[in-house]
Amino acid sequence: MSQLPIREDLVGLTPYGAPQIDVPVRLNVNENPFAPSPALVESITQAVKDVAVSLNRYPDRDAVKLREVIARFISNEADVKVGSQNIWPANGSNEVMLQLLQLFGGPKKKLVTFTPTYSMYPDYCRDTFTEFIGLNRREDFSIDSELIDEALALSPDILLFTSPNNPTGTVLDQHIIDYVLTKFSGMVIIDEAYAEFRPVSQRSAIDYVLENPRVIVTRTMSKAFSFAGVRLGYAVAHESVVAACQIVRLPYHLSSVTQAVATAAFDHADELLGHVDLLRNERDALAEWLKEEGFQVANSAGNFLLFGTFADRHDVWKQLVEQGVLIRETGPAGWLRVSIGTPAENEIFRNAMLKVDLS
Repeated sequence: MSQLPIREDLVGLTPYGAPQIDVPVRLNVNENPFAPSPALVESITQAVKDVAVSLNRYPDRDAVKLREVIARFISNEADVKVGSQNIWPANGSNEVMLQLLQLFGGPKKKLVTFTPTYSMYPDYCRDTFTEFIGLNRREDFSIDSELIDEALALSPDILLFTSPNNPTGTVLDQHIIDYVLTKFSGMVIIDEAYAEFRPVSQRSAIDYVLENPRVIVTRTMSKAFSFAGVRLGYAVAHESVVAACQIVRLPYHLSSVTQAVATAAFDHADELLGHVDLLRNERDALAEWLKEEGFQVANSAGNFLLFGTFADRHDVWKQLVEQGVLIRETGPAGWLRVSIGTPAENEIFRNAMLKVDLS
């Protein structure tokens, strides 16, 4: 590839991606471990059959029906009434985020976020020629008003938050959002990919979007919805933001099959989210076990735990792989992240950890 005339800033870089290793227990990419039910599979099959006869035609480029379905789901979940004009779906929240930076980022624009956080954010900025700045979170991975002031002193165009944050699981306090909106006139993007796992008492930032066009919330079906293979994410935003997204989206960016399958899935939302409480309980129990075993564990509201610390985390990761358990090397040096699996998978992880040589 070095012989190709690619952009200078891309020379020597490697693609994003967690290791894909065929092992019995995969707890490395924060998937929901529970597969779709036979009833949902049947609904998906029928939905695909219904659109298959017209696959010679382009899909609905504005995904109107899907947006209506998502809007009804959000309106039922949140204490705010949103319509299809407030929803913008794409191929995963990754594509949504890239589109948002195409709109609000770019040359001479600056995005500030708080690290450690999702490792793709710098790539979105790179690909849209947006300057990326990551400020270190506090020792407990939280964000306070003093840190916000430090961020604002950098004159950002975009502030990006993740709640719950990946890889730490930290939830953004509502008073921080309020503080930001009183002092900042730029765009505020809040990535809520793991929102369904947050504490029931924790409000979603969706409450802000109708009143403030500068607030955008991104969501995904890849986590709590057990739909990672479909690649469907969406933004909840003011209608002016949604209208602007259609300027930068590729023509017919969501296939007819994706739209049909995602629409069918929302008809089974209660079922798909039915394991959230179990996963929360498993997360909390595993966190307590890790602490009892002497590890540090970040306070997580996601479907994963960041734990450590290790003098050689790669060696620990490798020993677990050798036992058939795959977790993730990510976050600050010395830490590892484990996704919450089924109760049986979590027990296998515990037993494997007990066999790891930490000397």
